[in-house]
Parts: sequence; C-alpha cells; structure tokens
Amino acid sequence: MTPEQELLDGAALTVYRLNGQFLTVGDGLAAPAGISVAWWQVMAAVQDRPLPVAGIARAMGITRQSVQRVADLLVDKGICEYRPNPAHKRAKLVAITETGLAAIERIGPQHAAMAERLAAVLGPAEFAATVATLTRLSAALDVIIAGAPD
Repeated sequence: MTPEQELLDGAALTVYRLNGQFLTVGDGLAAPAGISVAWWQVMAAVQDRPLPVAGIARAMGITRQSVQRVADLLVDKGICEYRPNPAHKRAKLVAITETGLAAIERIGPQHAAMAERLAAVLGPAEFAATVATLTRLSAALDVIIAGAPD
C-alpha cells in the first residue's frame, strides 16, 4: 500500500469508529427525552427551519428513504409535522412541533455536559481544530464524489 492509501484507510476506519461512538453517546443523550439518536438528527436538522426530506438527507449525508422513514415516525408521534412546500407541491416540508422542541430542550443539559467533558479532555483549541479538520475532510470528499477537478 502507498502511504496515501494507508492514510485513507486510517481516516476511514477512524471515522467509522467515531460514527459508532457518536451514535452510542447520542442514544444515551436522547433516551431520557424518549427519542432515538436517529430521531434527534432529523429533529435537529429542522429545528431552525422546515426542510424537505431530500434536503435533510443531503445535510446529513444519508439516504432520502432513511430520512423519510424517520420523518413519518416523528409526524405520527406529533414531534414533527408536514407542511406545504411553496417551492414543490409534492415534496412537503418537515417542521418540528412544540413537542419536538421540548424533547430537544430536555436533551440540552446533558448535551452541554458532554460537550464540556470532551472539551476538557481535548482542550478547547484542539477540539475546534478537530472539528475544522473533519469539516475540511468532508468538503474534500464532496469535491471528489461530485467529480470536480482537484
């Protein structure tokens, strides 16, 4: 393997491990609010403004079908609602309800505590640099996936 292949493998394996770790932490944070981490992800995506299912899927980097299943469950539970989309008649907007906002508020204190614990272990500067590096890595992969010239 070339050094670049080893780096790619190392990055991928680390991100896969991180994904599992974040899902474990997220489920622990979300459970007391009576939701799953998958529900929380969709709710957080529409917390500030309603979005179509496809927009949520793009932002989260997952399939539209996965988001649709979760959105339907959230609507059934009264945590989110579908609203008309002025830009597209068939692609309704997913919007969070007051019940959904209350669930996210219940997560808030434990979420803040986890963020503080992670910042204490890494240090605020390294924590910020890590997020910046992961963001750049994601943007670089977006360029490659889109087939844009490097």
